Amino acid sequence: MPASAGRQAVSVDGHRLALTHLDRVLFSASGHTKARILDYYTRVAAVMVPHTADRPASFVRAPDGPAGQTWYAKNPPPGAPDWLTIAPVEGKEGPAPHIVVDSTASLVAMANLGAYEVHVPQWTASGGPDAHDRLVLDLDPGPGTDVVVCCKVAQRLRQLLDDDRLTSYAVASGSKGLHLYVPLRPTPAREAADYARALASRMEEEHPQLVVVSMARAARTGRVLIDWSQNASAKTTAAPYTVRLRERPGVATPVSWDEIAACSAPEDLAFAPEQVLERAEAHGDLLAPLADGSGRGALP
Repeated sequence: MPASAGRQAVSVDGHRLALTHLDRVLFSASGHTKARILDYYTRVAAVMVPHTADRPASFVRAPDGPAGQTWYAKNPPPGAPDWLTIAPVEGKEGPAPHIVVDSTASLVAMANLGAYEVHVPQWTASGGPDAHDRLVLDLDPGPGTDVVVCCKVAQRLRQLLDDDRLTSYAVASGSKGLHLYVPLRPTPAREAADYARALASRMEEEHPQLVVVSMARAARTGRVLIDWSQNASAKTTAAPYTVRLRERPGVATPVSWDEIAACSAPEDLAFAPEQVLERAEAHGDLLAPLADGSGRGALP
């Protein structure tokens, strides 16, 4: 996929796609064009799609990049191919159609429409919104803290999860913090959210100067917010390997616990798309057990 091409017709998974505006610079700070982002998604799909397949997706759309108009989209956008997999999701006004990113073609097709960030819930379309198969804790550093502090919090959370016979995996969010995932046997949504809230509250009690559970901005200075609320069925989290729309294209990147322990500066856990591809080629998917169902635990 030549970066200089403005338009190109390609075949992906047997589907013909007309890729457009390939030479558009989306991230001026790094020079990443739309062609480079589409190339990233084409190459990372093998490890990313297992984490989005069977999950109704939402997207952050930004056709001109993060400096242009940006909005959160749940329903299929105009121009979406009719072969995309659709899953209905119950809402206040009845079921609404959501796209399921279940192939390289669907991932590239949505990115071609400017849907560069992919977000998914903690449940699958086949299991339903009251059968969560994973738990997530979003560690978000407040003013005066950074991902290095998040790593310290993450290591203690890992210990607490281990005590409950739950295996945790870390993802550098591609923004400022970390996501911790735990593969679960299908679990009622309320039980998953209650456990996540109790775990976050325990951390706040242990380390009140380091951790906060309240969303209030005034309470977050100098502390790491443990956002447990993304375990609600209506909430979504940035999918592993998705591009994040920041000044430079961050990526939600799986990282090892050794990398978490060794982190001494924010740049240690900041990865460009090309670096993520190199990591996937060298190490495979560090989150594979989260997608293949192995190691699923039961909440205590």
